[in-house]
Amino acid sequence: MRIGLLGTGPWAELVHAPVLAEHPGVEFAGVWGRRPEAAEALGGRHGVPGHTDLGRLLSEVDAVTIALPPTVQADLAVRAAEAGCHLLLDKPVAFTVPDARRVVEAAEAHRVASVVFFTLRFGGDQLPWIEEQAAVGGWFTGRSDWFGSVFVPGSTSPYAAAAWRREKGALWDVGPHALSVLLPVIGDATAVTAVAGPLDTVHLVLRHVGGASSTLALSLTAPVAGGGTGMELRGESGTVHLPERGEGPVAAFHRALDALVTAARTGEPHPCSAAFGLRTVEILAAAERSLATGATVEV
Repeated sequence: MRIGLLGTGPWAELVHAPVLAEHPGVEFAGVWGRRPEAAEALGGRHGVPGHTDLGRLLSEVDAVTIALPPTVQADLAVRAAEAGCHLLLDKPVAFTVPDARRVVEAAEAHRVASVVFFTLRFGGDQLPWIEEQAAVGGWFTGRSDWFGSVFVPGSTSPYAAAAWRREKGALWDVGPHALSVLLPVIGDATAVTAVAGPLDTVHLVLRHVGGASSTLALSLTAPVAGGGTGMELRGESGTVHLPERGEGPVAAFHRALDALVTAARTGEPHPCSAAFGLRTVEILAAAERSLATGATVEV
């Protein structure tokens, strides 16, 4: 599979490009970015061309990976699907339900595979844990805490410069991660209530099919000493906790590439397809409406 990379920022530079260059199952074919000089520089570091003409790159590859803000991802994903390219997308797929739905419809219409890179869903310890808990069932409630310190004074995070992340906050940045684990284990959400906390912090309460409930606490502005992530499930089998991440996103991205190759070869949709990405966008958009109105929103 020949794959092109769309994007030249930190996520593309630190994760996408090096994995594409070393993954044995794909051929890294080129880079396109909104800044031509950055695309040329990133491609040059990995021995592939930097493209100024997106159409030309799409005509030369079988798939694309996208490492660009959600504000532009949907349009590019639709264009790539129309060119017959399989899609490895970033989360969130988009900031609006109509934009996310356009991606799903384009992928279906042009029969291309899609995978959304929710990092935990491709974690070496997390993936089997998620599958095991989903098989166990009988969960009564879940709790997910995501307290990051991306925007605290003195932060050295390479992702702090992302304008979309600063504008949309933790709800749209780490919220998709939390949902990507909770939904396949506890079940789809039917309603969400959101309450604002300090700075960008937001607390969500979800009602799930079958009667279970869950709570999410999300922040990118937590004090460093109070940061960290965790997930807990309680049910008929007792209490379990999501394994801590022992590896970085590079290993997970290798697995995401394998998932895309498999989905493209077999025609079987991956559990983290664009359709699942759309569902997370629907829930996050409902949470935004709940924040604005103070009411519980059905999803």
